[in-house]
Amino acid sequence: MEIMIHERITCCYLHTITKYGYPPAAKGTLEYLDEYKSMGFQSVELEGIRKDHLLEVYEMRDSIKQKVKELELNVPYFCVVLPGLSSADEEEREQNLELFNKGCEIASGLGSKGVLDNAPLPPYRFPEDIPVVRHYHEEVILSAKFPDNLNWNNYWEQLTSAYRRACDIAAVFGLTYQMHPALGVLASTTDAFLYFHDAIGRDNLRFNFDTANQYFLKDNLQLSLRRLADYIDYIHISDNRGSRVEHLAIGDGEIRWDDFFETVDMIGFKGHFGIDIGGAESGVENLDDAYVKAAEFITQKL
Repeated sequence: MEIMIHERITCCYLHTITKYGYPPAAKGTLEYLDEYKSMGFQSVELEGIRKDHLLEVYEMRDSIKQKVKELELNVPYFCVVLPGLSSADEEEREQNLELFNKGCEIASGLGSKGVLDNAPLPPYRFPEDIPVVRHYHEEVILSAKFPDNLNWNNYWEQLTSAYRRACDIAAVFGLTYQMHPALGVLASTTDAFLYFHDAIGRDNLRFNFDTANQYFLKDNLQLSLRRLADYIDYIHISDNRGSRVEHLAIGDGEIRWDDFFETVDMIGFKGHFGIDIGGAESGVENLDDAYVKAAEFITQKL
């Protein structure tokens, strides 16, 4: 008997990243969709990661759309990973806004509700040997420096202008713009997002609630849900032990899930839950099994 996971429960792209590396080959996207379907998911997440990967996905957009249709899948959120949007360099910001527009075009073609990216990365200057990664570890963030000529007030004005424009681009396509919290980024906690949202002033700027990252950042999950109730459409689900960045299988960390889902119900959340387990930092032994069990767990809570 074929498993059919509830349509509000989404298989995040971290599943593919964990199996195939970061970024996974864009040319494998059709196969990744087959893998999601074989686990029983009806709802999936896809990504375009920085310039080269995003442009490859853009070139494949018609075949991806056709594959999604054939498998009867939904792609509620498409991740457009563009850290250059928050660059201190105007030319780099403009190039990334053009890429963001292409990402929105992909998302719109897939019938997505929104696009998603990490919250803005400050204009850090890392040693040259720091690789491109999903998350920077704490010791790496602490070792970062800033340009000597950085004027924060000028940078903040340029940054908020760029993200205002990104929100407006997304709005043209009928999309929300989801901000994903992570260590070292602006708008990583409840307070930081509310401050950033006020500065941007766009209703389609939303918060992608992430249980593991926020638990690690000491953001009280129950209070955060209450405070951000009007800004949340999408929740990423994975466990965490509170001592480092990790995205564990449900029950392998210390998150109080009963309290969490009681609060989710209390605020009347009706959006999607993205299962976001894995990554090299997490050491999940049986990835597919962890995703299916998480889906069963969330289904019981719905």
